[in-house]
Amino acid sequence: MQPWGNRAPRAASYDLIIIGTGAGGGTLARALAPSGARILLLERGNVLPEEPENWSPHAVWRDLRYRTTETWIGTDGQPFRPYTHYVVGGNTKFWGSVLFRLRPSDFGEVEHPGGRSPAWPITYEDLAPFYDEAEQLYHVRGAAGLDPTEGPRAPFPHPPVPHAPNMQQVAAQLATLRLTPFPLPLGLIDPGTPGGCQLCNTCNSFPCRIRKKADAETCGVIPALAHADVELVTGAYVERVLTSPDGRVATGVEVRCEDGRHVVHAGTVVVACGAVNSAALLLRSASGAHPAGLANRSGLVGARYMAHHATMLQAFHPGRRNDDVFQKTLAVNDFYTAGTHGPLPLGQVQSQGRTHGIMAKSVVPWIPQPLYDWWVARGVDWLAMTEDLPSAQNRVRLTPTGGIHLDYTPVNGDAHRQLVQRFTRTLKDLGYPIVMTYSHRTRNTTHQCGTAVFGDDPARSVLDPYCRTHDVANLFVVDASFFPSSAAVNPGLTIAAQALRTAQHMRATGLA
Repeated sequence: MQPWGNRAPRAASYDLIIIGTGAGGGTLARALAPSGARILLLERGNVLPEEPENWSPHAVWRDLRYRTTETWIGTDGQPFRPYTHYVVGGNTKFWGSVLFRLRPSDFGEVEHPGGRSPAWPITYEDLAPFYDEAEQLYHVRGAAGLDPTEGPRAPFPHPPVPHAPNMQQVAAQLATLRLTPFPLPLGLIDPGTPGGCQLCNTCNSFPCRIRKKADAETCGVIPALAHADVELVTGAYVERVLTSPDGRVATGVEVRCEDGRHVVHAGTVVVACGAVNSAALLLRSASGAHPAGLANRSGLVGARYMAHHATMLQAFHPGRRNDDVFQKTLAVNDFYTAGTHGPLPLGQVQSQGRTHGIMAKSVVPWIPQPLYDWWVARGVDWLAMTEDLPSAQNRVRLTPTGGIHLDYTPVNGDAHRQLVQRFTRTLKDLGYPIVMTYSHRTRNTTHQCGTAVFGDDPARSVLDPYCRTHDVANLFVVDASFFPSSAAVNPGLTIAAQALRTAQHMRATGLA
């Protein structure tokens, strides 16, 4: 496919402007495209090219070919390069397509070893029909009724991806240890069929060269652009959201495109840049009516940043070669809620795509590449994930030059350490004598959420339960910014489901 998208807006005014094309913006665009509204999609990046480097571990992990080159400032005051991609489809182009629903318990108040997770202003039942719709939209494959923590639901749209031989053996072994392994819900298009997903070993963190990963470009943006009233502009950096003099109504955006700056007007504006960049845009949009940042009467824009505690584990046995190509098919939720395996929740474990030697070398570069290649060929890869808890001290701020300063210290670390220790013992019980671990810790920018929390009380939240800002009647934020808590599963499907719920609300209220 050739690059597509305009280099500047074709008109001066639209019914709706959506800023960002990821899980929130891309899904919302597809949902509203048939409405007849004139929709402008603005994406700061460009279309990711289809090229051999899409599936090259050296290009993706050593050369960081697709990752942003910008730097953010961390808690220690030092610059770092975040794990963020500015392309059409956003970070979904690089996700591993694990599309979980939040568990029903995640919507209520939950006690954790590190504190209390707040309740959401909506319930699982409120979001369930939109989860159904999002699973259809993103081709989710799974098996209902096997996960002890899942809520009431219809069958998955598609059957699960079968386990490869080694992973099938691991699943059977886990069951003997009184655990309940079940198939990962995966958004893959026609896996294992001619012309479909090839079930390769370059899914996690790689873009799909054949467009068979269910990402927001493939499942949201491209179908939306089939409608004549939907327009995409790439290379478009939105500097500010503009409002009326009294600050009560969003009037449009100021956007920097390849041919210069433009002021574009709209009846409704949706911010969907990801939790960090959406907060930064609202803060940059300060005005006389909104001196602390747009829609920031509560003081919570940028606050309560969360990212999951996430540790990669690799179980290694020198005499046991792992010939599975696609091993990302298995999950364990026995530690997710309080109960049989402990008095408080610890989190989730899921199998991961195969580690490549160059990926390991990027962490510890002094070890020779052939040794890494030998090592990873005998490893089984896992991700342990624990809920991060909201804290007002964890927040996105602007630097004096308008850049991003991310203050972040994870909360609930003891629970995560317990989860990693317990699953490490489990892997050793399965016969793997060595288990290696790695975590991004304070510079984790994956699964980012919480910077514009939604709720019923304008003094304690930025958005209402439909992701409309309390302060500006026609301004929405539709990405993981709205999360009051992070839960302990991948956030992508929940972002998409809430985008669909917001779209329904916008149609019902005449805002789209």
